[in-house]
Amino acid sequence: MSTRNSTRIRRRRHTPAVTIHDVAARAGVSVATVSRVLNRKDLVREDTTRDVLAAAKSLRYVPNIAARSLSIRRTNTIGIVLPDVHGEYFSEVIRGIDVDARGEGYHILVSGSHSDSNEMLAVIEAMRGRVDGLIVMAPDIPSSALREQLVIDMPLVLLNAADEEHDGITIDNYGGARSMMQHLAALGHKRIAFIKGPASNADARERLRGYRHAMRAIADSVLCEIDGDFTEKSGHDAGLEAAAMDPRPTAIFAANDSMAVGALSAMIERDVAVPDGMSVVGFDDIPIAHYVAPPLTTIRVDIAEVGRRSFALICDAIRDNSRPKRQECINTTLVVRKSSATPQSVNKTSAQPVRKRHGRNKGEQS
Repeated sequence: MSTRNSTRIRRRRHTPAVTIHDVAARAGVSVATVSRVLNRKDLVREDTTRDVLAAAKSLRYVPNIAARSLSIRRTNTIGIVLPDVHGEYFSEVIRGIDVDARGEGYHILVSGSHSDSNEMLAVIEAMRGRVDGLIVMAPDIPSSALREQLVIDMPLVLLNAADEEHDGITIDNYGGARSMMQHLAALGHKRIAFIKGPASNADARERLRGYRHAMRAIADSVLCEIDGDFTEKSGHDAGLEAAAMDPRPTAIFAANDSMAVGALSAMIERDVAVPDGMSVVGFDDIPIAHYVAPPLTTIRVDIAEVGRRSFALICDAIRDNSRPKRQECINTTLVVRKSSATPQSVNKTSAQPVRKRHGRNKGEQS
């Protein structure tokens, strides 16, 4: 590198940062007026505002966020605490928040709690003073524990957890599970295996409850529940277990799409055709559900909408945290794709006595 270029770099590095005083001098106004314009605190004449903004732009003025937050007690940052930051579901939640946050001039600060209440509290404590409000997803932590632990002096929105003392957004997990079971029952399935989510997870419990209640309404149905933990691997292991059963289920309903994708992989390994040999369905409608082979029948949750609605709630709370708390529920929708079909072909091709005994249901066509 030449001496001349080195000198230029050193000069650029040591150039003093533009201050609010420089902007005021360029615009020919007081520092207080510049502050009012940039912080949008008070009405300022339109021509003065225009001059200040033009001066700030020409000088490439960057506000001191730390100083600004001290003066107006705002950081323009929202804290997001999730059980994990890995996976399509959490990515979609973050995307929904981030898109609207950018439009409102907010930044986001994201951290994972690994479904550990102590770690969640440590993360929240670390964010204190750095954010204007918190969006917390803690479906694995009982609401009673949340009430005891989340004694914080800032706006808070809970995701996938109901608590009358805080704003919250939940999903119609029970209704979605019932809708999927009605779909499978209408196709003629009676032996339906359900891959459960973690027992500590509120969403998983509601989806399991929907499965159990729906099975009671299906004549000659047989409950078949397999443990899972919402991961692809647990879905794969559960799929292998279901494929080895005698008699084998005619359908697998996984409590989330990640486990359904794992179950699809297990069917391929065991040479079980989907949907001819086994219907496989899921819950959430994460983006990949449309692109697996075959495309996955699932319960659609507008995950990005969960993020958008949570951001709207936190903004309302930031403006007035003393207002009555709101609880909102996100509806679900059945999305039928190619991974579910009637169990007819299973019954006709299987050599297992129990399926031959079931035969063809009345009203079914070849």
